[in-house]
Amino acid sequence: MDDLIEKINFKDGLVPAVIVDSVSGDVLTLCYLNEAALRKSLETGIVHLFRRSKGKLMKKGETSGHTQKIEDVRIDCAGNSLLIRVRQKVAACHKGYFSCYYRRYDTDDGGLIIEADKVFDPDAVY
Repeated sequence: MDDLIEKINFKDGLVPAVIVDSVSGDVLTLCYLNEAALRKSLETGIVHLFRRSKGKLMKKGETSGHTQKIEDVRIDCAGNSLLIRVRQKVAACHKGYFSCYYRRYDTDDGGLIIEADKVFDPDAVY
């Protein structure tokens, strides 16, 4: 664990992590980890992150129960970011979609197109 942590260039104490579903290959979300969140993630096998808006360490899915079981952790060549492959429970997006990237930008009219179905009702969870 320390070998990985020593190779990471935390910027302002954080490193961005792209979270990918190991089954579908879908990019689920982008989150930030501080050293404590990374250590907790590696120790428990469940993604923990540093919630910048709340200024604290949190387990992904802490409120919803939609946790992310870590299957693989990779570091980029410069140590500036992580790629974490997970087994997603239910969904990653707090708006009810499997992935946070459920909207596509339409280059023709400049609008956003929803390209996924909701997999849960956020009002029933949050």
